[in-house]
Amino acid sequence: MILRVTIGALFVLAASSGCCFAADPRYPDWPCVQAKVPEISLAAVWAGPPLDDIKEKWKDDARISALVSKLGARKTPLEEAKQAVTEFLGGTPAEKAANGKLLFAGLFETLNAQRNSVMSGLERVTRKQRDAAEQIRSHTLSLHALQGASPPDQAKIDELSNQLIWETRIFEDRRRVIGFVCEVPTSIDQRLFALGRVIQQEMD
Repeated sequence: MILRVTIGALFVLAASSGCCFAADPRYPDWPCVQAKVPEISLAAVWAGPPLDDIKEKWKDDARISALVSKLGARKTPLEEAKQAVTEFLGGTPAEKAANGKLLFAGLFETLNAQRNSVMSGLERVTRKQRDAAEQIRSHTLSLHALQGASPPDQAKIDELSNQLIWETRIFEDRRRVIGFVCEVPTSIDQRLFALGRVIQQEMD
C-alpha cells in the first residue's frame, strides 16, 4: 500500500508539470492546449449590419431576452436553436432586420460572458492544481522520511499514506475535468458563429 501511494504521488507530480504548463507566457494560468483567445471578435462571427446603434437594447425586449437565454444555453441542441431563430424572425424585411440585429447582439454579449466565466474557472482550477501538486510533493517527502525513521511510526505512515491517496485522487479528477472543460470555449465560438449565420440568412 505504502509503495503504491508513493509511486502514485510521484506520477501525479510528473503529470502536473504538463497540466499546469502555460504554452503562452501571457497567460501563465491557462491550462489548455487550445490557444487562449480572451474574447470573441465580432468580425469573426458576424458579417451582418453594424450593431453599434443598438448596444444593449435587446434587454428591453422580453421576447428577445427569453429567446437569447434559450439559444445561449448549451443544453439546447444547436439544430433546435437554429429552428427557433428561423421561426422567430418572421414579418416584414424591416422587422427581420431589426429583430435579427437585437437577437444577435444579445447572443454575442451572453455567449461572450459564458465564455469568460468558463475560462476564468479553468484558470482558478489551474492555480488549485499547482498548489495541490506542491502539497503532494511535500507530503511524499514527509512519507519517505517517516518510512526511513528508526523505528518507523506506523500509525503516522498509514495516516499520511491515506491522505496522499485522497489528494492524488482529487488531483487526477481535476485534471480530467480540465481536459473536458477546455473544449467548451471553442464550442461556444462555434455555436455563436452558427447561430449568427442563420440570423443573417433570415435577414437577407
